[in-house]
Amino acid sequence: MLGLKLPTDPRWVNIVEKNIDEILTDHAFCEQKAASTAISLIVSFPEYTELTQEMIALSREEMGHFKMVHDRIIARGQTLGRYRKDEYVIELMKFFPKGGSRANQLVHRLLYAALIEARSCERFRLLSEQLQDRELAEFYHKLMISEAGHYTMFLKFARQYGELKEVDKKWQDLLDYEAEIMKNLGKKETVHG
Repeated sequence: MLGLKLPTDPRWVNIVEKNIDEILTDHAFCEQKAASTAISLIVSFPEYTELTQEMIALSREEMGHFKMVHDRIIARGQTLGRYRKDEYVIELMKFFPKGGSRANQLVHRLLYAALIEARSCERFRLLSEQLQDRELAEFYHKLMISEAGHYTMFLKFARQYGELKEVDKKWQDLLDYEAEIMKNLGKKETVHG
């Protein structure tokens, strides 16, 4: 369903299992960035009313997810660690050229968002299936379902606002590029890396 060209090595879960506090901190910041992306799309493309309405709802949902992760961090007797850059997103954002028409910029941002959500969904599925901590596994199962909905929503909007054939071609090319990035990742206790 997700269309990812290179699945995550299942051994990534072993890394996460040994570093739960680290993955939770990284995950919290991913939720913050997802809310920020939704707000940024509203600010940048307010004339797209349907998109704006969905991004309002998404920003609330993502901040709710941030709170849920933050609450888990506190329950574990920890505090939210420091923000760190997301190598995956930094590399991914190099794919589409900067500039171009507003319509192209919107489609590119929607495709990036769709792919980030798809990879998060895939990673959360692995966590839900393989974590020994069953409560945390169930938590990630619920979030996996949410991420799948976000992925399909972003892809739907990209296809709605761009020319379908062109968008689908860009999507496939982006998936190929992402697979190359993933060959060098999956060795850290981060959601994407």
